[in-house]
Amino acid sequence: MLEPILGSANAERVLLFLLARDEGYATEIARFFNTDLYGIQKQLEKLESGAVLASRKAGRTRLYRFNSRYAFLMELKALLEKAMTFYPSAEQDRLRI
Repeated sequence: MLEPILGSANAERVLLFLLARDEGYATEIARFFNTDLYGIQKQLEKLESGAVLASRKAGRTRLYRFNSRYAFLMELKALLEKAMTFYPSAEQDRLRI
């Protein structure tokens, strides 16, 4: 749905996952969407380098979440919430569990 704006289906997947779950790591996101890990890792790195996301280490795992200092965070989350309403309800529920 947001792929044309974000430039990548994986960027949309990452952002929607983090919106629904608050925090996540690359393997978890890739498994959830049954997609390539490398593509998810690249999007996480890209979004972190753009200050949209922030990460921290928990053992050997790098956890990502939205960067609370990102200037357009509220607007981005509002856009993602709106996009989420166009997903089938089963997909919305699966994301939010």
